[in-house]
Amino acid sequence: MSEETFEGPDLVVAGAGGGLIAALRAAQLGLSVLVIEANEHFRRGNNTAMSTAMIPGAGSRWQSEAGVEDSPEAFVADIMAKTKGRADPVLAEALAGVSARLVEWMADDLKLPLTLVTDFSYPGHSTHRCHTVPGRIGTALLDAVWEKVAAEPLIDFYAPARLMDVTTADGEVTGVVVSTPDGTEEIPAKAVLLATNGFGNNRELVREHLPEIAGAQYYGSEESRGDALRIGTGLGAATAYLDAYQGHAALASASATLAGWATVMHGGFLVNRDGQRFGNETVGYSEYALETLKHANGEAWIVLDQRIFAACESFSDFRATVESGALKWADDAEALAAATGISAEGLQQTVDHTQRIAAGEAVDSHGRTFWEAPLAGKIGAIAVQPALFHTQGGLRVDGNARVLKADGTAITGLYASGGAANGISGHGAGGYLAGNGLLPALGLALLAAEHVAGAVSLPAPL
Repeated sequence: MSEETFEGPDLVVAGAGGGLIAALRAAQLGLSVLVIEANEHFRRGNNTAMSTAMIPGAGSRWQSEAGVEDSPEAFVADIMAKTKGRADPVLAEALAGVSARLVEWMADDLKLPLTLVTDFSYPGHSTHRCHTVPGRIGTALLDAVWEKVAAEPLIDFYAPARLMDVTTADGEVTGVVVSTPDGTEEIPAKAVLLATNGFGNNRELVREHLPEIAGAQYYGSEESRGDALRIGTGLGAATAYLDAYQGHAALASASATLAGWATVMHGGFLVNRDGQRFGNETVGYSEYALETLKHANGEAWIVLDQRIFAACESFSDFRATVESGALKWADDAEALAAATGISAEGLQQTVDHTQRIAAGEAVDSHGRTFWEAPLAGKIGAIAVQPALFHTQGGLRVDGNARVLKADGTAITGLYASGGAANGISGHGAGGYLAGNGLLPALGLALLAAEHVAGAVSLPAPL
């Protein structure tokens, strides 16, 4: 394609979640960008918006200010420990390495009010390294990013517009085929970032690749249909970790809002209808979704007290859950059982026993060793169900987010990020760490934009 005849953008970004980071970084580096998004209500409906806005940053300045010692190497070690050594090492190193620079760039260049989360620890992270925005909700993060996108003259935006295909010639990207309400349009482009998320809303693909969680509620973007898989594999791309996913065991049944795992990490626990615990809740909220399916028939309750309630109010999702009426309070276990339908005898036994465990007077047969404090005073319960949040496998990419073929060579001009790409969670649900969704979404988008800027021949300044 000659420079003289080319009239399209330098970069097309398909997906207006984490992909907006690529658009902003590319524009900052002088590239013209077209963002296409299938859902015109994306600011409330995609996986970035539905997240708790937790972004790991290993070695950030906020950590230094808080006296937290961390490094990319320590983060990679945590990833490998959580995944039992099965995460993609190249991607783990690339994302851990860019993580601190990512959050600092978002704060400095995008003016996001990020802070380090230090009031509790997420399972698998050996130190406090998750950064977030006020309210700890993805909509606040995405709204702030979108404000910058809307003000950037080098970025054009089409919505609703669905990416149907990527065109190539001689193994290089030449453009995209886009479907809009007005018809189908072919747009020339030098590079394309697939940021269309994974395949969580494609029940056929979920049953094929994630049969263990296929019976759970899907809680994610309706546009996560596997478009990137279809387009990428059609161009000869390899795939990886298609059996990986993020589950969640704390989706409030009555309101379909996120009760959140901070409830557990502050000392709460889950019981089944018999009032019995069925595992070590602190292993992680992702894998515990499957435990709830297996051992509680997909029906469980988070039990907490007023201390835990107060500690979780910083989460907008938790407040929305409470406001929906999903949290039931009672003076004691017997009254709480009556209010929820849980076995009174079983719940009383469990409350009594967990109080002894949390006080250091007994050992938990499930292996849980971290209890912030015993429950005290009035107790409450939230009915929760297991959910599939998003898939963690996709097109195989390298450390610059370039989409790779089976022989390891890159498809020139094609990139993938977030759920469209293979992630860093290993296989299954057990390797997921908090932030493993947003970091590949935002971090790979940043790396892709920077690689495109280095690969695209920019016009000389006037």
